[in-house]
Amino acid sequence: MTTEPGTLSRAGLHRVLVVLCTTEIVSWGVLYYAFPVLAPSIAADTGWSISAITAAFSTGLLVAAVAGIPAGHLLDRVGPRPIMTVGSVLAGPALVGIATAPSLPWFFAAWVLAGIAQAGTLYPPAFAALTRWWGPRRVTALTALTLLAGLASTIFAPVTAALLERFGWRHTYLVLAVVLAAATVPAHLFGLRGPWPEHSGPARAADRDPGAIVRSRSFLLLLAALGLSSFTAFAVVVNQVPLLIERGMSTTAAAWALGLGGLGQVLGRFCYGRLAAATGVRARSVLVLASIAATTALLAALPGPAGLLVAAAMLAGAARGIFTLLQATAVSDRWGAAHYGRLNGLVSAPAMVATALAPWAGAALAELLGGYPPVFAGLAVLAAVAAVLVAGSVPRRHA
Repeated sequence: MTTEPGTLSRAGLHRVLVVLCTTEIVSWGVLYYAFPVLAPSIAADTGWSISAITAAFSTGLLVAAVAGIPAGHLLDRVGPRPIMTVGSVLAGPALVGIATAPSLPWFFAAWVLAGIAQAGTLYPPAFAALTRWWGPRRVTALTALTLLAGLASTIFAPVTAALLERFGWRHTYLVLAVVLAAATVPAHLFGLRGPWPEHSGPARAADRDPGAIVRSRSFLLLLAALGLSSFTAFAVVVNQVPLLIERGMSTTAAAWALGLGGLGQVLGRFCYGRLAAATGVRARSVLVLASIAATTALLAALPGPAGLLVAAAMLAGAARGIFTLLQATAVSDRWGAAHYGRLNGLVSAPAMVATALAPWAGAALAELLGGYPPVFAGLAVLAAVAAVLVAGSVPRRHA
């Protein structure tokens, strides 16, 4: 379904899109992708274990999942400008707290604050802003945002490594705190200005009530399907390198395969607009989740050679790329944009929890099952279950 256009001018719409593309690159780069680069140095310098350090980072992601629910509810009423500006402001002291942490409890506390900042700066509020303002053209805007924000790791992983080599991990986080504050606080404060559009409700009274939507069978099935698929998709990313090493690839070759999977992710996002135009909500949802299951099963089953494994990694990346946009449009495709912030905050929470738990779960299951191929087989089954569940997630008016 489509929604009414936002009330911004054409220039205003493009300003908002440019602002969010820029701030999402910086926010993801600093608050997420810098950590895996810095974690080994943090452990070496402090004596804290990698598992404890990763637990602090995961705690921040769990806090972001919980905080994203009230943030989305508030965003529906007041718009993205105050939410994303406050998130950017909080990110500064959070990063300073991480950089100066004298003890592990302090480090955990700083990541809790960082999680609150993430709830106001990462994808969910940006998706809500573009969905409401861009209206029927939201797929175009969301595709552009996810394509450019996908460069966050490409830009910030090497930048963080260069800063680490010169300054050490503590000063690197301080530099990144300055970069994030300088790039995102004024951009959100001044770049997201403009009237927050009102939307008329859908035809059915039940769909005008977000509480009724949340209690509906369709919403609960969507929540379960996207949660399972998110867990599978992220577990594939973080456990793909050890799987490929078990298949006989070198660490360098496995890392290149992971990088090419990122290229596949970008290419997959290019295809989403055409897919959305050619399919209905139900068929599109089932197809995308089934593609995650199929590509995960392919990685589990292929023993080699390296070329086929790399091709499978790229196909898995393409499925993930399309899945990101399916998540971004899942609520608006079913219930419109009037309550997008609140509903998408609830839908995004399982995905954030999955992001936090997948690294631990993959490694633990591999140890329990004696290797990564059976882990990927199990993940494929989860994604297949999600594809079945999502078939029932479309309200009856779409049938």
